[in-house]
Amino acid sequence: MTLQSNTRRARGLAAMSLERRREIASMGGRTSQARGTAHQWTAEEASAAGKKGSARYALKKVEERSFTQ
Repeated sequence: MTLQSNTRRARGLAAMSLERRREIASMGGRTSQARGTAHQWTAEEASAAGKKGSARYALKKVEERSFTQ
């Protein structure tokens, strides 16, 4: 029986440099734009997402205030 150390080498994207990961992500973005499969927000979708985020933020602040009092 051999003991295995807990140190493991990084694999996949974790082993790549930050520049290389950015290159790969950029290629994917360009490809999806070229294919027409990239998501584009409509004005209504963006508005709804903003309102949802703002409401959650406001609720969190109210909860924090009631907890400290």
